[in-house]
Amino acid sequence: MEKSMAVTITWTGHATFLVDTVGGVLLIDPFLDECPTSALNASDIDCDAILLTHGHFDHTADVVAIAKRLKCPVFCAFEIAEWLNKQGVDGAVGMNLGGMTNVPGGVAKMEMAHHSSSLPDGTYGGSAASWLLEVGGKRIFVAGDTCLFADMERIGRVDSQGRRLDLAVLPIGDMFTMGPDDSLEAIRLLKPFAVLPCHYGTWPPIEQDVEMWASRVRDEGIASPHVIVPGDSVTLD
Repeated sequence: MEKSMAVTITWTGHATFLVDTVGGVLLIDPFLDECPTSALNASDIDCDAILLTHGHFDHTADVVAIAKRLKCPVFCAFEIAEWLNKQGVDGAVGMNLGGMTNVPGGVAKMEMAHHSSSLPDGTYGGSAASWLLEVGGKRIFVAGDTCLFADMERIGRVDSQGRRLDLAVLPIGDMFTMGPDDSLEAIRLLKPFAVLPCHYGTWPPIEQDVEMWASRVRDEGIASPHVIVPGDSVTLD
């Protein structure tokens, strides 16, 4: 069994995360300089690899600048990788749903999501995705932008070593993704120990009462909700 180590997840705002795996830092869906709630600028970021869930601007706005500056790999849908190559990014690694790859600190599997995907210039971005991370002995599911879907039950099943998900990162903003009600059903299907909400509060159409959401999660006893502000972190020991 893989040795368990502390893994720290920092929410910079919206749907952007830094995952410190001890073996390296993963940056997920970089939207920083133009994000009204971001705690960091793109120039502040230091990471070893970037993972993208899909191509929309609020998940990719700073990927080109960061990837070029740090010369780090970018794991993403094949179509996004082709687009990044045309933007002068050398380290784009194209994948597709179901594929698994080594990342700093562990492995990442590109799982399904139900959402559209196009790049900021309108280029088709392939299938939207989620990420199942196994890093530092922890299992973390980053849903990306998605609606509720039945395969969350499969994703949340215990692995061959009997381990549940340690953390699920779920959108709750509604309008463009699932909202609070469907996110609770997602938690019931995924059965994580803890859940971290995102993709809310950035603009008026996705404003949510996150404390009310957390209270509902606690009242049902389905997971431990972590409500943090941009710039704060959750550590999985």
